[in-house]
Amino acid sequence: MRIRSQKDFASGLMFVLVGIGFSWVARTYSMGTAAKMGPGYFPFWLGIVLALLGVIVTWGSLSLKSEEDHLAKWDIKSLLWILGSVVLFGLMLKPLGMVASVFVLVLVSSMASHEFSWKGAIAAAILLVLISLGAFVYGINLQMPVWPAFITG
Repeated sequence: MRIRSQKDFASGLMFVLVGIGFSWVARTYSMGTAAKMGPGYFPFWLGIVLALLGVIVTWGSLSLKSEEDHLAKWDIKSLLWILGSVVLFGLMLKPLGMVASVFVLVLVSSMASHEFSWKGAIAAAILLVLISLGAFVYGINLQMPVWPAFITG
């Protein structure tokens, strides 16, 4: 068999590996039953479903009916901007709060785009800060610092 769609093959393998990884880690938690689920039940079965979907996508990449394509060369610079923004978010969340951290996350990750503009990045950052506040702070009342520690005292 020949790999006709390298994109589907690579993404299918990624789904399989991530699904197996989630299921493997979830085994260490209490599973419970379908009627009374433990903390490991949902992630375990979600990982299994993800792995099965990955097998289907990988198998489909070998089909003669699939469109032939090739993986593009990785844009390491963009990848580093995005990964760096997530790491920066994690480091900034506790001392600077969610508002500043999300704002910086969006601005830094926007630098990965080849169509970057400050106007668009700032607009997206403001919108995502508002959505994050609404969803996490006011919607589900998630306990996290919203503002920097030096402002809230």
